Amino acid sequence: MSTLKKFAWLSVATSIVTISLKMVAWWVTGSVGLLADAAESVVNLVAAVVALIAITVAERPADDDHQFGHSKAEYFSAGVEGAMIFVAATFILYTGVERLLNPVPIGSLGLGLAISVVAAVVNGVVGTLLVRAGIKHRSPTLRADGKHLLTDVVTSVGVVVGVALVWLTGWEFLDPIVAIAVGLNILFIGYRLVHESGMGLMDATLPDEDNRAIQAVLDRHRQPGLIDFHELRTRESGKWRFVEFHALVPGDWSVERGHDLVEKVEQEIHSALPHSHITTHLEPIEDERSYNDVRL
Repeated sequence: MSTLKKFAWLSVATSIVTISLKMVAWWVTGSVGLLADAAESVVNLVAAVVALIAITVAERPADDDHQFGHSKAEYFSAGVEGAMIFVAATFILYTGVERLLNPVPIGSLGLGLAISVVAAVVNGVVGTLLVRAGIKHRSPTLRADGKHLLTDVVTSVGVVVGVALVWLTGWEFLDPIVAIAVGLNILFIGYRLVHESGMGLMDATLPDEDNRAIQAVLDRHRQPGLIDFHELRTRESGKWRFVEFHALVPGDWSVERGHDLVEKVEQEIHSALPHSHITTHLEPIEDERSYNDVRL
């Protein structure tokens, strides 16, 4: 089993554990705030299963029908997770408003809060591991899943504080207000996840720091009137970075000499940015036709 799949299974297991804990916390208290927290964890579980499927698909090698591989499957996972968050937020907001209009006494808050704290700690530890693994392995799915778990921690902390205030003050109207605040917060998180997924599917350019690293390599090899580069384009798909550029060299250079230059440039880009797929086009610098395709 691959490393990414192991982390995906860890996410699934964590979601099952935290759902169980939070449902018990809601059951013993009747707090709609704790119910909202549990509802978000249900979304976590669905998202974790979708992430596992996406990673499994993304790891398939390139084939005749998908000659650039299947790595974009990970962006669908992040998008589905964002959409699921919207569904959870709608449920939470509805429940919060309904409870605000029709208050219900809550009890056993001490035990319920203790259980919620345990669930938050579990989510915090695993969420941190997933984000770090996502960054290390350039997996948007793991990063999204980890961020969602960490968001769940923030949500849980807010819920615990809000419900604790109910416990201390007796102001039960604070419970549904906390639930509504949770719903609004995860709506914002869902928007961010859908936006990031869309940017990946739309072939957005690499982050600025990556593009600067590529430009630094090209600048080291530029020689006015002799060697130049243009038409640099970049995008990313899952863990892969795709880089394209045209190399302009004297027309009387041999193919081997031009190829040696391009190979050296590509090796330096690979060293600066691992998991890069680089495509180059060699052109004579003095030929006007070499500049007809400059669009960016």
